[in-house]
Amino acid sequence: MTDALLAQCRAIAGDTHVLGEQADMAPFLTDWRGRFTGRARGVVLPGSTEEVAAIVRACAAARVPVVPQGGRTGLVLGSVPDASGAAIVLSTRRMNRVRAVDAANRTMTVDAGCILYDVQQAASEAGMLFPLSLAAEGSCTIGGNLATNAGGTAVLRYGNARELCLGLEVVTAGGEIWNGLRGLRKDNTGYDLRDLFIGAEGTLGVITAAVLKLYPQPKAALTALVALDSPRQALSLLGLLQDGCGAALTGFELMSDFCLQLVENHFPKLPHPFSARYPQYALVELSSNESEDHAAALLEAGVGAALDSGVARDAVLATSNAQTVGLWQLREHIPLAQAAAGKNIKHDISLPVSSIPEFIARTDAALLQAFPGCQLVTFGHLGDGNLHYNVAPPGGSGHDAFLAHQELVNRIVHDSVASFGGSISAEHGIGALKREELARTKPPVELDMMRAVKAALDPLGIMNPGKIL
Repeated sequence: MTDALLAQCRAIAGDTHVLGEQADMAPFLTDWRGRFTGRARGVVLPGSTEEVAAIVRACAAARVPVVPQGGRTGLVLGSVPDASGAAIVLSTRRMNRVRAVDAANRTMTVDAGCILYDVQQAASEAGMLFPLSLAAEGSCTIGGNLATNAGGTAVLRYGNARELCLGLEVVTAGGEIWNGLRGLRKDNTGYDLRDLFIGAEGTLGVITAAVLKLYPQPKAALTALVALDSPRQALSLLGLLQDGCGAALTGFELMSDFCLQLVENHFPKLPHPFSARYPQYALVELSSNESEDHAAALLEAGVGAALDSGVARDAVLATSNAQTVGLWQLREHIPLAQAAAGKNIKHDISLPVSSIPEFIARTDAALLQAFPGCQLVTFGHLGDGNLHYNVAPPGGSGHDAFLAHQELVNRIVHDSVASFGGSISAEHGIGALKREELARTKPPVELDMMRAVKAALDPLGIMNPGKIL
């Protein structure tokens, strides 16, 4: 059956775009962190929506699972096949066209396989901004961003991927093409099918194209790094800046001193903004559609008020593009420094912004009691309530041995998240990695509704099986 199905796929996509040998398939089978490698019947790289539809129809007829795959930068095993070898991997990497830019409507229509950075550049060349920005933007694709409802550093001002998408084109589990590429801000004609597929991680269908929102390019964007004594002071600083700057506040990132120490240890050439050390830091970005002077006045006033009131201990305001890049590199290199230091147990969680200081205090204490000396790598998008709350073994301990405690660590963290009314996944999705935790933490009525949606749109159960549910 495998040979016959791959022959059908070759007839659809062309011989060179169907991979059946293990060595050729290998780059498509391993997750981003290199911790899991699955198996597949084959890897197919279609070049158009019509080819995707034909491939899905062939797989449906043969009852063969389909694993949609974009840039493969996810962290929850959502875009790699399982170990059974039953599935076809469907990669969208060849579907990378910018189909249209509508400047008057401030939208762009793109293929799902477009790299996020290329979309950003295309928008810039049209004199506009596509604001989705995240560390993997040089590799991740728009289809994957939408399938996981990606967040990033500008959610505070512009929202998640869901808020940046007006319309979708999707190949259904039956191989039909739904053309929902409407650039409408208002469309109140029944169920919002677009929102069903965004965040569904390829379990309901294959996103093949999207209409994205564009925004005016800001006249200026300024950055500051503010030193603080605690997460509670970071929350106070956020309130001061929101009151004084409004929508001009586009980014607010929290980083512990331990995070910056990791970065300094593994990337010593990056800047060292302060001569003294402080427990916490906030990386703040302001943008203005008026002028650089306007942005500078807002930022200086806000940071000045924080210093005068004792909310902040010290601050560095970037005065050049090079300094801005340097400050952001400190934030962006935290995951890289973690990887260089060794394996750790990651959590991508969401909480009410007001609860974050108490969550950190309470959860830190619980973990240190259970695992004395464990290292807590806490950073993330405080402005929208998303923390990357990662746990590493005590200094000198074995990283592989510590991973054996992952179930208990997850239970401590996720139970604490639940007690604050939070979510166990803020922007990375569920995939296969968090599937059992979702089943443990979601109310039964929500899980039942999700299963009903899955059964209605994918009755054969062939779309990315084993992910989410």
